[in-house]
Amino acid sequence: MNTLKEPRKVERRNVISTLETVDVMTGERTILAEFDFLIEAPNWTCDGNHLVYNSLGRLYKFELKTKESTVIDSGYAIQCNNDHVLSPDNALVAVSHHTHEDGLSRIYTFPLQGGGPTLITPMAPSYLHGWSPDGSTLAYCAERNGEYDIYTIPVNGGIETQLTFTTGLNDGPEYSPDGQHIWFNSVRTGLMQVWRMNADGSEQTQMTVDESNNWFPHVSPDGELVAYITYRKGDVAPGDHPANKDVEIRVMSSTGGSYRTIVELFGGQGTLNVNSWSPDSRHLAFVSYRIQSS
Repeated sequence: MNTLKEPRKVERRNVISTLETVDVMTGERTILAEFDFLIEAPNWTCDGNHLVYNSLGRLYKFELKTKESTVIDSGYAIQCNNDHVLSPDNALVAVSHHTHEDGLSRIYTFPLQGGGPTLITPMAPSYLHGWSPDGSTLAYCAERNGEYDIYTIPVNGGIETQLTFTTGLNDGPEYSPDGQHIWFNSVRTGLMQVWRMNADGSEQTQMTVDESNNWFPHVSPDGELVAYITYRKGDVAPGDHPANKDVEIRVMSSTGGSYRTIVELFGGQGTLNVNSWSPDSRHLAFVSYRIQSS
């Protein structure tokens, strides 16, 4: 079983990217725009007016009304992957940027309106995933001493705190809107499954139990639902979330229980890496893909 988290470099896949939304109640999909190059991982801004996505190492702001994209100035942080998260007040964005010195991912913040980056995690590799609702703490996956676990760190930097200690990949940590829990995914039971723990790392509880590989849980702003992406068992190694696969977007209650599949699509890596819920908890933004003919 492959549970190693391969270093994520800026990707250039020969795909057509379709930026979409889905109504989580009806399953109705709406195409917003198509791009003849790779885009990934839309965040929804808290005012409901924009999506933020990454492409070829840069971040872009997509205006929902005009359907126009604008690059966000990020200074020297131009090797960003699909691990970007907006601060609760949307003043800042945090990214995983592959540094020039060694090519490893470290976490930086910079103004969402554009500006110079600030290094938060000197240790690498560190892959960002969550920002606490009170704005004080970042949660991320990091490789330390050969193991991939979940850590937190003050938003202005400092000493990191390790929250998981199991063998194999623990990834995708994201806070619940009330700040009481961190949701994440882990291979500790064999397949990749969704887990939840208290924000201090206690009471780690498995929330999905099925014959699939489930990744990147995202809690809706109202705290009621959790969306995640699912790979078929046997189609991927449990510790891998590759591109160009038939996948599903599922939702479940934040208290656990059964799931609903709301989208079946061709995608995977880049489709739903970040929290892309609309502010009203009714829609999800995501990216589907088509391979371009050569």
